[in-house]
Amino acid sequence: MAAPPAHSQSLRRRSALPAWASLLLRVALAFGLIAIGVAVNWLDRAGLKDNADGVVSFPDVIYFTVITIATVGYGDIVPVTERARLFDAFALTPIRLFVWLIFLGTAYDFFLRGLLERARMSVIQRNLSGHVIVAGHGASGAEAVAELVRTGLSPRKIVVIDERPQALKAAEACGAIVLDGDATRDQTLQAARIDRARAVVVAAGRDDTSILIVLTARRLAPKAAIGVVIASEDNEALARQAGADTVINPASFAGLLLASSTHGAHLADYLTDLAGCHGEVVLRERPVSPAEAGQPLSAIITGRGLRIQRGPRAIDFWEPEAKRLEPGDLILEVVPRG
Repeated sequence: MAAPPAHSQSLRRRSALPAWASLLLRVALAFGLIAIGVAVNWLDRAGLKDNADGVVSFPDVIYFTVITIATVGYGDIVPVTERARLFDAFALTPIRLFVWLIFLGTAYDFFLRGLLERARMSVIQRNLSGHVIVAGHGASGAEAVAELVRTGLSPRKIVVIDERPQALKAAEACGAIVLDGDATRDQTLQAARIDRARAVVVAAGRDDTSILIVLTARRLAPKAAIGVVIASEDNEALARQAGADTVINPASFAGLLLASSTHGAHLADYLTDLAGCHGEVVLRERPVSPAEAGQPLSAIITGRGLRIQRGPRAIDFWEPEAKRLEPGDLILEVVPRG
């Protein structure tokens, strides 16, 4: 297998300086460069000529230096010696460029970047609908994103929320939309347009954080499907009470697979086949069609019916109630991979 292409990586961290200190530092740097130009021009003032009165004073030097750095000069004070002209060409011109870069960079960092980010976010938010929100891009969250993409969901329909730069970078590399924020907060989930999301996957890595996210998400999106990863079996009931439709315990699921392997060599493989998108069959949930209402579960032609979800009750295929499908039922069926 060919090795994956190498990607350049850089270490990033939040600046230790507050915004006001960073701004003052840039202003000080700009004035420092101007001060260097003023000092050199003052020491070599004999190389300058004032066409107005013939005398080059200190205010004249300040004026000449600032005007030369800000523009190209007005011609009222000009360098006349070779040394003064060389300093103007090879020192003041680069200083002019540095000062302009400092001011342009400051304008972008403190004003334009915020406007551009807000405009970009507004465009993304307008196009978000029927998407999946993944809160937490750790091991479980990353696998959920990869599985969603493998099942055919466009990465542009996946919004990953995390606060870790490396996790956001990995999610962005998958093509997903990323949001740097705390998923327990209303404003973060609202920025991800949870009101128009079809599902929320919570994999925060901590049960308390995950349950709090579920509570917040359920309040903001009463109809969205919410699935959560819970590490402790004791917290599964709390997650369901918080509003989770699906609660996954990775340790319990792994235990089920291991236990099933003791009853047959292929049982675990088939269960994994059903759970993922790599095999020949897929486990699917869908509503009963109008044409199927009144028929038994065994009569459906789209796949092999296993269970009916009728409100809060689950009805398996061998139960008497499975002999008649009703409007509003959900069918759990096994279908061939198309």
